[in-house]
Amino acid sequence: MASLRKTHPLQKINKNALVDLSTPSNISVWWNFGSLLGLCLATQILTGPFLAMHYTSDIATAFSSVAHICRDVNYGWRNRNIHAKGESFFVIWVYQHIGPGLYYGYYLNDETWDIGLVLLFMVKGTAFGGYVLPWGQTSFWRATVITNLLSAVLGVTNSLVQWIWDILSVHSATLTRFFAFHFLFPFIIAAATVTHLLFLHETHSNSPLRLNSHAYQISFHPYFAYHDLLGFAALLIALTSLALSTPNLLGDPDNFAASDSLVTPPHIQLQYYCLLAYAILRSIPNKLSGVLVLLASSPVLMVIPLHYTSKQRGLIFRPLTQLLFWALIANVSILTWIGRMPVEHPFIVFGQISSFLYFILFLVLSPLAARLQDKVVISI
Repeated sequence: MASLRKTHPLQKINKNALVDLSTPSNISVWWNFGSLLGLCLATQILTGPFLAMHYTSDIATAFSSVAHICRDVNYGWRNRNIHAKGESFFVIWVYQHIGPGLYYGYYLNDETWDIGLVLLFMVKGTAFGGYVLPWGQTSFWRATVITNLLSAVLGVTNSLVQWIWDILSVHSATLTRFFAFHFLFPFIIAAATVTHLLFLHETHSNSPLRLNSHAYQISFHPYFAYHDLLGFAALLIALTSLALSTPNLLGDPDNFAASDSLVTPPHIQLQYYCLLAYAILRSIPNKLSGVLVLLASSPVLMVIPLHYTSKQRGLIFRPLTQLLFWALIANVSILTWIGRMPVEHPFIVFGQISSFLYFILFLVLSPLAARLQDKVVISI
């Protein structure tokens, strides 16, 4: 078996990627979220096709087909609850993965960082497409709001929106396109994830202290393999407990009613993981400018590797940049809260101030702090 593991092509890949992979010995639990994201993706891909077998992407039967899955299909309620709650865990873990990346300098590996941000955009888009499929009140109006934003891309005409709708409003063709998009994109995400891992294994994981010497590295198995298995067990227990005991905890009550284009909800809000971008969009009166700033809220993270040119890119030895990091966390929390509030005073003003600070932290304050601390280190 040992010789086969060294000579067989597939076994050699498995050995280099999962067994003998050089890993810093002092990485913490924050490095577990990458593997947890892989488990979330696998859960979504496994449960999704079973739901697609019984789902109909027609506005006349979409809502009732979801009810049919939950009531009549054997274990359909279980698959649907795990799939829906798995989407929430998936997006939460993405943000939990990006946070330590900013703090510990994951962005040192530029290609890995950029592909990860592309994955963030695809995951959020796929999750939104999945939320439209039940075709309840919230699903319908969220689809209407988001697709209407695309009219700002062309400025004058609404031809792009009408192309997505196929007619003059959100209809069956729109729902079919969302369904196809939601079904196909997880496989594209899986391919991009493999590319993400290839770049990561090319440069290896960084450590909290940025010590890349081989003297501080050990093999991935068995030390961190069992560490990841413990994280898998904790995630599966949390996911199944939420899906089986409180399946409606993260749902929107309005989405339990069938869609009605004649009844507009008093307050339309997006999923919690889109509230930050939604708050930024609402803070800008001009539609085109708001959409452009909304689209820039995630790609702005790609400029971070350009700010830190020194070898010490992690924040653990940078107290000023640490302060800015926690200011960013507080600002993101405020924007998420504002995204849930109605569009009225004083939330509009708070949203405008927080949106301005969000981009200033990335584009101005963070690079200034990095250069200032580099000069202090050089002078010492």
